[in-house]
Amino acid sequence: SRRSMKTNNSQDGFVLLGFSDKPRLETILFVVILVFYILNVVGNMTIILVSCLDPKLHTPMYFFLTNLSFVDLCLTTCIAPQLLVTMGKKDKIMSYSGCVVQLYVSMGLGSTECIILAVMSYDRYAAVCRPLHYAVIMHHQLCLSLAATAWLSGLVTSLIQCSLTIQLPRCGHNQLDHICCEVPVLIKLACVDTTFNEAELFVASVVFLVVPVSLILVSYGYIAQAILRIKSATGRQKAFGTCSSHLVVVIIFYGTIIFMYLQPVKSKSKDQGKFVSLFYTVVTPLLNPLIYTLRNKDVKGALRKLVLGKSLESEKL
Repeated sequence: SRRSMKTNNSQDGFVLLGFSDKPRLETILFVVILVFYILNVVGNMTIILVSCLDPKLHTPMYFFLTNLSFVDLCLTTCIAPQLLVTMGKKDKIMSYSGCVVQLYVSMGLGSTECIILAVMSYDRYAAVCRPLHYAVIMHHQLCLSLAATAWLSGLVTSLIQCSLTIQLPRCGHNQLDHICCEVPVLIKLACVDTTFNEAELFVASVVFLVVPVSLILVSYGYIAQAILRIKSATGRQKAFGTCSSHLVVVIIFYGTIIFMYLQPVKSKSKDQGKFVSLFYTVVTPLLNPLIYTLRNKDVKGALRKLVLGKSLESEKL
């Protein structure tokens, strides 16, 4: 019966195959993922710390960047350590509860990041295209409301999407040919018709991927027009450099997730799906601090002041 199938499902763990069929590649990836994770934690923690401690960075842009860094830090921590542990084990088993927690948390954080990136592009549009009205447009209350909307929408979509997925009976199937527990991969294990789940996933993907990325591209279209009107060649070059690097992150992040979530569940190439997931769970969370802030003069200045300030204080003591 369906009830007994669900009971069996909840007791079994999952075999997370990952790259176990390519031992040499798995060893290389273990080192790469470990290095990326450490840099990720250091980079995002630095941004959160500097943005909170330096009063000059208490602006809408850095408020959203702090949110983004916190999401990236939690997202990569939700995936990378578990992946490293599984890679280091021979049996590759991940507990059922561990998989469910990873499923809910990663889906919630990923959805939140999609909205935050769209909100950040609107903030950049207001700063570049409406500089005189920027303070009025991006007031404190609006910033809090936009951030709350991003977090709440991520939470709601995760609760709906993941709850529907874990209720699917698997009939003893527990081998995940993937690097982590994700909705499309778990839908594949179901031994019943999953048309409704796939349709629901498609609708959620359109809302959280296609709509935000469209808004981002429109915002950057207006920003590009505003930049072209800048008379100074140096100013134009600087603005284009900043915007193009932001767009690279957006394209990599949304492009890889769209590949994973917006094509039919059955059509995904196994190895492609694994590498694609590595990009938006391990690579992009590191690119965000590098591109958005560590190249930024304000952050560098704040970091220098923080480090030198502390060293000067210790010298005085």
